[in-house]
Amino acid sequence: MSSKKSNTSDGTQDRVIKKYPNRRLYDTTSSSYVALSDIKQLVMTHAPFRVVDAKSGEDLTRSILLQIILEHESDGAPILTEPVLANIIRFYGHSMQGFMGFYLEKNVQTFMDNVPQTPIVPTLVSSYAEQLQKQTERMMDLMGLKRK
Repeated sequence: MSSKKSNTSDGTQDRVIKKYPNRRLYDTTSSSYVALSDIKQLVMTHAPFRVVDAKSGEDLTRSILLQIILEHESDGAPILTEPVLANIIRFYGHSMQGFMGFYLEKNVQTFMDNVPQTPIVPTLVSSYAEQLQKQTERMMDLMGLKRK
């Protein structure tokens, strides 16, 4: 890939990070090697980027984001508990696998859209959690999955 940036579907340009076989990450925009913490910073600032294999050009963005999540899940209090991870694993290969990804994405987006705009009040978070639990139970009932 010769270009330092590539166009996204909305016409903006992504920053391209190349991953080399030695597991080093090279930011083609700043012409410097970067760490996972630098990529996390791009995520935190909503900067558009893609991570690609330096040799094949294969998009590795998801796997790098999963690495960042794994690092954070290993440190301190995890967001994804063992029961949540087990339930996600159960959806792989299930006929509703595609829907589950959409469901998780929309619920996280709804949470992000609502929480930062209002002061975080325990009742707001509690209300959202109750609503999410009810939606999840309805979805699992529709799919015929049992809840423990």
